Amino acid sequence: MTNPIWFDPSLCLIAGDWVPATGGDTLPLINPSDGSELARIARGTGADIDRAVSAAQSALSGDWGGMSALERGRILTRLGQLVLERVEDLAQLEAADVGKPLTQARADAVALARYCEFYGGAADKVMGETIPYLEGYTVYTLREPHGVTGHIVPWNYPMQIIGRSVGAALAMGNACVLKPAEEACLTALAFAHLAQEAGVPTGALNVIPGLGAEAGAALSAHPGIHHISFTGSVATGALVQAAAARNVVPVTLELGGKSPQLVFEDADLDAALPFLVNAGIQNAGQTCSASSRILVQRGVYDTVRARMSEAYARLTVGPAIQDLRVGPLISPRQKQIVEGFLAQGADLPIAGQGQLLQTAPATGAYVIPTLFADVPPDHRLARDEIFGPVQVLIPFDTEEDAIRIANGTDYGLVASIWTSNGARQMRLAKRLRAGQVFINNYGAGGGVELPFGGVGKSGHGREKGFEALYGFSTLKTVAAHHG
Repeated sequence: MTNPIWFDPSLCLIAGDWVPATGGDTLPLINPSDGSELARIARGTGADIDRAVSAAQSALSGDWGGMSALERGRILTRLGQLVLERVEDLAQLEAADVGKPLTQARADAVALARYCEFYGGAADKVMGETIPYLEGYTVYTLREPHGVTGHIVPWNYPMQIIGRSVGAALAMGNACVLKPAEEACLTALAFAHLAQEAGVPTGALNVIPGLGAEAGAALSAHPGIHHISFTGSVATGALVQAAAARNVVPVTLELGGKSPQLVFEDADLDAALPFLVNAGIQNAGQTCSASSRILVQRGVYDTVRARMSEAYARLTVGPAIQDLRVGPLISPRQKQIVEGFLAQGADLPIAGQGQLLQTAPATGAYVIPTLFADVPPDHRLARDEIFGPVQVLIPFDTEEDAIRIANGTDYGLVASIWTSNGARQMRLAKRLRAGQVFINNYGAGGGVELPFGGVGKSGHGREKGFEALYGFSTLKTVAAHHG
């Protein structure tokens, strides 16, 4: 695989210029498929965040702030077209940077374009309303941008999460400061180059790579930020929210999950099986909405176990460029974390495992996909987020059992119900503690239009769809007294 980088990754974008970090320091960017150094990225500091926030403030008082919603939408639509023209380039970057198989990386690039298209078309369609009130008054509401928004994006789905947060924020007229993850930020930088080409005005989008404890912490605590969007771990999300609270700044948090799929005896197993497996091993299980728990009614439990075992036996893990079903984890550190979870399952039966490609580099961060069976609902593997290609099978008897087990973790992001019983579908959809519930499917093809977010330790606030536009705006009420 030739080096896919077509720009200088060691620079920050501030006020329309590509510049080194204030201290001139850089960080290594590692290819998780083989452990090699891909590039050096800027080690942004609090000083760089200060400059970026100032640039965003200037954009709001200049061309960007005075631009109509129609023109903002046209710019985003142009950006979406540019992304589509560079899908293969972006996929190569993401595959090298994240370790994502090329097919999955390509789908993420297409999704980024779709976010730009969706929010480009929606920018001039966010409406206020009139409110019937006292005689002699006309009352109406306006949706206005927060101002400067901060975006802290993780390493697992950079393109998709940039699209759903930065895309929505720009559509509403905010000016953005983006801090991509230090482990994987190439597509964030590429997106910024394409945004400039599309005509995003100077300062409306600024990108500061760097460490979370430095640049990320500075962004979270900056008094010039008016809204923060964060996707990542519960522990870091709590720190971000605490820092923002000191400035009384709203935060959208998407913090992961332990999402269940509930399989009943009347389910169409042929339809369910691909979802049961893929929702757990996609992106090597490094997905906030990964389905790591498969709850199966006892009458079909043995059948589901056998069929999932067969599916696991066909999984091969290898370098991203090989475009297999499963690639490496993001880093040796993440591999160590997942292996620690696997060790916790030493007392459990293994129902299925994949295999490592014989030619996979020993220096890659590879973990064999593993399916555990007969897992007690209170076992750590059934309760904690693993963020690796690990799933657990849990038997249940009744609907009540299924609900109790499904709702028995601290998380509540996504859930799925597999049954042909329409009444059961409705009952369980209402009772499941999750931000999204899918019936006889999982994920609905990505669903750019579908509001996404969680409850409990999965976070709060919603992204995707029009709900994201509402979240990246503030509501103003105007009451005119005219007698």
